[in-house]
Amino acid sequence: MAKEWILNSAMNRFQLNFKRNVGPTSESIRNCAPKTLEEWKEYYFKNVRTKEHIEELGKKLYIKITEVIQAEVEEITEEDCINYMFQMVINRTFDGYITEIKTIYGQLQADLQKVYPDIKIKPAPDKWDRLYNVDFFILINENYIGIQIKPAGDSIQLAQIFKEKKIQEQTHISFTKKYGGKVFYVYSINDGKKKVIANSKVIDEIKKEIERLKSASN
Repeated sequence: MAKEWILNSAMNRFQLNFKRNVGPTSESIRNCAPKTLEEWKEYYFKNVRTKEHIEELGKKLYIKITEVIQAEVEEITEEDCINYMFQMVINRTFDGYITEIKTIYGQLQADLQKVYPDIKIKPAPDKWDRLYNVDFFILINENYIGIQIKPAGDSIQLAQIFKEKKIQEQTHISFTKKYGGKVFYVYSINDGKKKVIANSKVIDEIKKEIERLKSASN
């Protein structure tokens, strides 16, 4: 498992699995529509990249690991590791928290209060974070709308988004069954020195959910 992690990390870092190196693999396998592994292998080496080309990529990967990465590892000191742990646990946790606060209590609440002046977004209990992956909530009568904030730096990584959504989908379904309201993702990204909501359409979706819950209680 450790060996596979190293190989995968290095391959991704140096982009050896990118399209320019290995060709359009997803498109190619659909064109091939193989019934067996051997059929796909034969098609790939004939139409996409040669066996020798993939072997050269493997040799390049070995060089990157044994020379580049190994040299970098040798430069790491115990102090570097200690400082990094403090950065991850203290500094970056604080930065993520501030991002959440600025996004939620800034743009989102301001936009919602234009229509619903009494609406307040509140931090969710720790239990909700653990059980339902919910960071904040909006109380509508006796129902709750859940909000999950995802700091995404300068851009949103789609692959990571879909992966996290799939993992957390069941917890959000459980939240809705228990508390009545849906859970919404809000992605916070950097816009210069400001934090903004990347998926701004979610604000309209939340408004629709507020209206649905208000109507259901009448």
